Amino acid sequence: MDRNKKIIKTSILGIVVNVILVTVKFIIGSIANSISIVLDAVNNLTDSLSSIITIIGTKLSTKAPDKEHPYGHGRIEYFTSVIVSSIVLFAGISALRESINKIIHPVKANYSILFLMLIGVGVIVKFIYGSYVKKVGKKINSHTLVATGEDSLMDSILSFTTLIGALVSYFFSISIEGYLGILISVLIVRTAIELLSETTSLLLGQRADSDLTKELKDKILEFKEVQGVYDLNMHYYGPSKIIASVHIQVRNDMTAEEIHILTREIEYVVYSSFGIALTIGIYAANDKGEFGEIKKDVESVIEKYPCVLQLHGFYVDNKHNVYFDLIIDFEEKNKERIKNKIIKELKSKYKKYNFNVILDSDISD
Repeated sequence: MDRNKKIIKTSILGIVVNVILVTVKFIIGSIANSISIVLDAVNNLTDSLSSIITIIGTKLSTKAPDKEHPYGHGRIEYFTSVIVSSIVLFAGISALRESINKIIHPVKANYSILFLMLIGVGVIVKFIYGSYVKKVGKKINSHTLVATGEDSLMDSILSFTTLIGALVSYFFSISIEGYLGILISVLIVRTAIELLSETTSLLLGQRADSDLTKELKDKILEFKEVQGVYDLNMHYYGPSKIIASVHIQVRNDMTAEEIHILTREIEYVVYSSFGIALTIGIYAANDKGEFGEIKKDVESVIEKYPCVLQLHGFYVDNKHNVYFDLIIDFEEKNKERIKNKIIKELKSKYKKYNFNVILDSDISD
């Protein structure tokens, strides 16, 4: 079963489970005059809505690329995750408000053993469902399903506290539902904020996973012609679509035909291994003889600046132009000042050379 069908099937299961729970809990809450159980039913109703939104988002994300969106519509799934997380946040805030209200204005509930047993079954069902959805979400890399699973697990805890409150009320005639509700509401709100933060980070363009970038770079370095891998840039157009670009360093005496064959082979291997569409740029290396001495001096100068993380793309042409790129730590506020100081020091020693330095960003590990 493909990824999108798995998401839709899991979401439909969620709708069925939550509709059953909503019906049972609403009946119990109404008969027993329990505000907490009625609120629990409403919370399950929002879960059904989340599953519907997930299905709609998944369907839209599978639309084929078009002229306006040549990279496809995969990022719709991130927006779906934001909506689901927002629903979770709203449910948590609403539960917090009602919990405080229950403390200020306690209401006597009338439970029966049958009602308590049904609530207990609901807790177990919600926990099993939440664990399953979260596991599926992680397996197929669906942030929406992970968010839904987290919500369901928190709901199972919320329902459990409702059960505890009902048991205490039944056996001791003491109402603690409000206090338990505040504790769980805070946990729900915190979970929603964490999920929103993670998804919005993806939408903004977060740093690529370091394990993935290292594995990809190691794969490229397996080609004997490649002397170095730099400027790996990855863009996510949905959880399963990644567009990337990279620079590789090769000998400066390689022919255009040799470079063409090499880059084609690398692109094929990377796509076959990672499913990543890769574009490759070239750095030609000519750091032998006199030029090698210049490079050593450049490296010696930049060692004085701990904020300089990397030097790459070094090349000297026959017109006395020296080219290289510098990666400076994001924490350094005045990168231009550092670059100019390095150029000034190099220029004082190599007066006949022009130093052309490009500031790169620390975009990946």
